[in-house]
Amino acid sequence: MPPKAKFTKEQIIEAALNIVREEGVQNLTARALGKKLGSSACPIFTVFENMEEVQAEMIKEARKLYTKYIEKGLEFEPAFKGTGMQYIIFAKNEPQLFQLLFMSEHLILDVNRYFPTIDENYDVILASVKDYYSLTNDEAKYIYTHMGLYSHGIATLYARKVCMFSLNDVSRMLTEVFSSLLRDIKGDTRND
Repeated sequence: MPPKAKFTKEQIIEAALNIVREEGVQNLTARALGKKLGSSACPIFTVFENMEEVQAEMIKEARKLYTKYIEKGLEFEPAFKGTGMQYIIFAKNEPQLFQLLFMSEHLILDVNRYFPTIDENYDVILASVKDYYSLTNDEAKYIYTHMGLYSHGIATLYARKVCMFSLNDVSRMLTEVFSSLLRDIKGDTRND
């Protein structure tokens, strides 16, 4: 009979998530996890086969947390701007999780595949800009890619704790860049 688990799967994942939040993914070890739980590392392995499995589950939880930010952004008017702001706020509030999810190495050579590959919320975010502004799919992807890269840059500054912009500044900058891209798509060049 296998030994009775001292901790639940949820307790272990929560502890792992907290280690990453506080110290970064590089510090998520069996020993650190055991210490966080007030135990040795052994009880972890009555629930999980190995640390790779713990890390995979922890990443799922981090993605769920990020998705809550995006869902909040989708409630904003316009939703596309809300999701961009929430992406940046996630980086500000959860810098280690942001770095884990969005600043890890990805072998994606095509910029047009970057966001669909790294963000499982891509389709709903794309729909928010496409539907609200009555854009074609290609137009929406064009704007999403440009705004995504711009937002990612600002979010990275926050995640690395080198951002000097207030969230009001960020909101204004996102609006300015988005408006310019939208004018470009709609063919309005009066301000150029």
